[in-house]
Amino acid sequence: MSTYFSPEGGLPPQTQLLTDRAVVKEAYTVIPKGVLRDIVTSNLPGWENTRSWIIARPIAGFATTFSQLIVEVAPGGGSDKPEPEAGVEGVIFLTKGSLTLTLDGEIHRLEAGGYAYLAAGADWKVRNDAPADGEAASFHWVRKAYEAMEGHTAKSFVTRDQDVEPRPMPGTNGAWATTRFVDPDDLAHDMHVNIVTFQPGASIPFAETHVMEHGLFVLEGKAVYRLNDDWVEVEAGDFMWLRAFCPQACYAGGPGPFRYLLYKDVNRQIRLT
Repeated sequence: MSTYFSPEGGLPPQTQLLTDRAVVKEAYTVIPKGVLRDIVTSNLPGWENTRSWIIARPIAGFATTFSQLIVEVAPGGGSDKPEPEAGVEGVIFLTKGSLTLTLDGEIHRLEAGGYAYLAAGADWKVRNDAPADGEAASFHWVRKAYEAMEGHTAKSFVTRDQDVEPRPMPGTNGAWATTRFVDPDDLAHDMHVNIVTFQPGASIPFAETHVMEHGLFVLEGKAVYRLNDDWVEVEAGDFMWLRAFCPQACYAGGPGPFRYLLYKDVNRQIRLT
């Protein structure tokens, strides 16, 4: 059974050393789990008893296609109108607690591993119905302006990590696999939010260099990740943010699986005018 890292905030003691793994470079950013503290949270308009860590947003000259938030909803909290922009699609992936998602009039109960694709213009709301002394819910919320294409329309759906069989990469004997929540050949979708799993010792055996922007949140385990011309140690709770064409590869360190939630933009022609 997989576990998923969720930040808890707090504040380090005054005796804490300042040296950390946080780094911002031209091609990539690493936000380690120790950065996700109370004082860097934001409130979200239209949400009650909720705070968020905004870990990615469009920045000119860097990654421009998406935003990613870690949202923590206390018992009794939530929103009846969470998405303020009609043309924006989203994915939520629950890492802790439970949420009631009402999507186009249908009620879904999400627990850890729960995944929902929210099509642009969908009518949805979320609530943490736990008692006052119950557990906060934590989830990732990836947002992207949907690029419509004639003849193809992405539809909302709800599923779970536990119900989707990972697809092994060719020639890896299952050591490297991807949990794909939508068919890669479905042109209705212009973004993928998947889970990538490496068994101990597995690797990406070449430096991927491609047009897709990435957000990678480490859900479980640890690895050494190649980012541009650096090798960086990462572990559960760390976030990597990559601009287009940033070279990337990794070695999974063990002793257990290394898993991360991966965003990428796909399936559209490059606009030049």
